[in-house]
Amino acid sequence: MTDERLARHWRATRRLTAILLLAWLLTGFFAVFFARELNGLTVFGWPLSFYLAAQGASLVYLALIGIYAWRMHWLDRRWRRAREAA
Repeated sequence: MTDERLARHWRATRRLTAILLLAWLLTGFFAVFFARELNGLTVFGWPLSFYLAAQGASLVYLALIGIYAWRMHWLDRRWRRAREAA
């Protein structure tokens, strides 16, 4: 029974990691891919593409790290409780 719980835990961990890596990839890709189109828009006098590359992507990366830490803490705590109950 513990092996099945461990397999579910790692499956959830891999799924979370894949989703967050995809979000990281898309953030970096779209900021560069649409840079020319975003140059026409300005935020506080700066082109939007500059803002996304300098500030927006960094904030998204920090949010991804926070989400990963919060969710992994929750998953590990749930797995630990299930292991102690068995």
